[in-house]
Amino acid sequence: MTALNRVPSLMVRAGTASALTIAAVGGSIVAPGFSSEASAATHGTKALQIAASKKGSPYKYGATGPHRFDCSGLTLYSFKKAGKKLPRTAAQQYNKTRHISSKNRKAGDLVFFHSGSNVYHVGIYAGKNKLWHAPKSGDVVRLQKIWTKSVWYGRVK
Repeated sequence: MTALNRVPSLMVRAGTASALTIAAVGGSIVAPGFSSEASAATHGTKALQIAASKKGSPYKYGATGPHRFDCSGLTLYSFKKAGKKLPRTAAQQYNKTRHISSKNRKAGDLVFFHSGSNVYHVGIYAGKNKLWHAPKSGDVVRLQKIWTKSVWYGRVK
């Protein structure tokens, strides 16, 4: 039985919204017309899970994993493992994402911290105004509340 054959019975049992949620977080359901957004959500969700799995890993400037990370090294590593390529620095990553508003942000989107037009930090949005990131020297990868309004959001294409 294919994934498409299971969709109707799953939707009846779980409801349409639940079935679409399963698709968005990496399930095998395919819904016509949702492929690009579901695919983006899947990569972002996978990257978010990978970043969360690195909780407690030490910060090291210039590190891209798998045991130590700087901020953009964590996002680079997480998205690479999820099947998407990103450039090395936070600013380069910002330039390669589809920019979105804070009201349209979703778990798995990138959060870029900026001063004026200068992007200086990046993490992965986890929902509820929190992100996974590698904060600074002497710290570890962790989940933290977003502490400023000077952020931009980007969705990995």
